[in-house]
Amino acid sequence: MQRLDETEISKAILNSYHEILLARIVSDVVIVGAGPAGLVAGTYLARQGAKVTLLEKRLAPGGGIWGGGMGMNVAVVQQEAIPVLDEMHIRYTPKSEGLYVVDAIELAAGLCFSAVQAGVAVLNLVAVEDLCVHQGQVTGVVVNRTMISGALPVDPIVLSAKAVVDATGHEAVLVAALRKRCLLPSLTDGKPPVEGPLDADSGERFVVEHVQELFPGLWITGMSVSATLGGPRMGPIFGGMLLSGQRTAQQIAPTLKA
Repeated sequence: MQRLDETEISKAILNSYHEILLARIVSDVVIVGAGPAGLVAGTYLARQGAKVTLLEKRLAPGGGIWGGGMGMNVAVVQQEAIPVLDEMHIRYTPKSEGLYVVDAIELAAGLCFSAVQAGVAVLNLVAVEDLCVHQGQVTGVVVNRTMISGALPVDPIVLSAKAVVDATGHEAVLVAALRKRCLLPSLTDGKPPVEGPLDADSGERFVVEHVQELFPGLWITGMSVSATLGGPRMGPIFGGMLLSGQRTAQQIAPTLKA
């Protein structure tokens, strides 16, 4: 085995990461939240040639997939989402009519692998503190290290993009940032909508059908859709997240060519 030099190891990490970060100061699309919807949206966009940067505040991407239902690492996917699994080369087993089970570890790892292989730059341990808005248009995200954000008085930096996607799930962090700045009007009775109680069938349809550009330059996908527009949650079934991410990519892709 070759003799190792700790200094060269450090240089390799620093030089490589800074090359990645510098290349992603400006992207076609910045997706915030590396759960299933964000990963799928990023993969499809990158496969079409878009420069996609995916930010995740936690150490591991994958969102809530890893725990399956109640800590049992099995994920359920409905028939309509099977083509997405096929395209990502993720295995599944039929369980009952129209329902399939997937090893949650394979699903999370497979989505992460597909995104990186497609060319998505995944930056974990990066938290979004705010949005950059110019002339009524979201033009980027204000980011900091997760360990620094909110803990130390250290200024963030900006990553710019033509389109920004809120894939942060129940928190809908980017939508909340716009509301905090009074840039996004309330949608019901002067108050923001509240995410509804669990209804698997309605919840799955809602997160797919209501993918949209909520504010110029800002799109919502996955559970951020329900959290923002008052749709129901759906529990431990993941097909809607996959299809929501796919639809997000389908809607954003044409805007990048305009």
